[in-house]
Amino acid sequence: MPSFFKEYFDRVTAITTIALIGVGLMSIYSATFDTHAASSFYRQVIWTAIGFTAMLITMVVPLRMIQRTAYVMFFSSLTLLLLVLVMGKVVYGSKSWLGVGGMGIQPSEFVKVTTILALASYLSKSNINVANLKDLIKASGFVALPCVLIMLQPDFGTALTFVGMLIPILYWAGASNFMIVIIIAPAFVAGAAIIGTTAFLIVLVLLAVALYMVREDRFFATLMFGFNTMIGVFVQVVYEKLPMYQQKRITTFLDPNNDPLGAGYNVIQAKVAIGSGGLLGKGFLHGTQTQLNFIPKQWTDFIFCVPGEEFGFVGALVVFGLFAVLLFHGVKLASTAKNKFGSLVAIGVTALLTFHVLVNIGMTMGLMPVIGIPLPFLSYGGSSLCSYMIMAGLLMNVYANRKEY
Repeated sequence: MPSFFKEYFDRVTAITTIALIGVGLMSIYSATFDTHAASSFYRQVIWTAIGFTAMLITMVVPLRMIQRTAYVMFFSSLTLLLLVLVMGKVVYGSKSWLGVGGMGIQPSEFVKVTTILALASYLSKSNINVANLKDLIKASGFVALPCVLIMLQPDFGTALTFVGMLIPILYWAGASNFMIVIIIAPAFVAGAAIIGTTAFLIVLVLLAVALYMVREDRFFATLMFGFNTMIGVFVQVVYEKLPMYQQKRITTFLDPNNDPLGAGYNVIQAKVAIGSGGLLGKGFLHGTQTQLNFIPKQWTDFIFCVPGEEFGFVGALVVFGLFAVLLFHGVKLASTAKNKFGSLVAIGVTALLTFHVLVNIGMTMGLMPVIGIPLPFLSYGGSSLCSYMIMAGLLMNVYANRKEY
């Protein structure tokens, strides 16, 4: 029996997942302690139990069965997204939720999982080559479909996570550096164009250097450079014609300090909370920013402030360490798995979790724009927690079948 667990049970994923969930429950309890939202902690405990069940089921279902049913699960989840647009309820300005038995379910969180599975199933076919532009476009379609539906809710932050997942999967499947540059360049050019002419010109110079270094076809590379230049000019023209209040929303998104009492308030208070924690923190349930509710609904997207304030630099380092172990293990698992589908699933899950961790902690510390995505395993939310635990179950499943072709 010990040898069986050593060979087939992914202890690294199991231990780090349980530890992160434990930190999350402690943080949610502290953030909701003595507030009107104290019941959120108990709901999260219930969702944790549901998530563990889903994780265990995902871990033991045959990997080949998951691969065979990937498309069915993907298109079924897209149906739920369509249903949300028709009869979903609005929460925080987005129609992203379905009411089920008195509980809210956010289908977009589960679509992240089904998109990874469908994309991995497609790219693992022997006749698919992402170096072929036609196959690359088809693969990108698996991400474009849910992105469009989620943008209609509208939920820009969640839609952006799909793009953050797509690039590593395509690269892992064999897409060239040239193709990767072509895919990601428009987003950087558009963002720089909004910031200003200087930033726009700097990004264009960097793009020219990148295209020169990874060029496969000089004519196509020149065409893409011109296309991106047109995108930047178009974005600048459209931005300048927007009403002032819409321009302010965009600039505040890029720099919260432009609206310190409005959209930027949470970021400023989050930085104060983390900075005040010092080396060892103020102690559990003794964080002043947390207990005095300076950060509205801190138990959701800004949950990282709690361990940062109450357990200080050491507490934040523990959280970083747990994520680092889990993510590096995911990359190692993707590298060693002999089954291509399993390898792509592992890198997809790892890429998605990495994007969430970097953006969430980055926005909490004022290093990233606030786009409203949760911190895996820590932030309050039943749908997101269950989806992350299903992803952990997928990693454990890939580990158990890592030696099978």
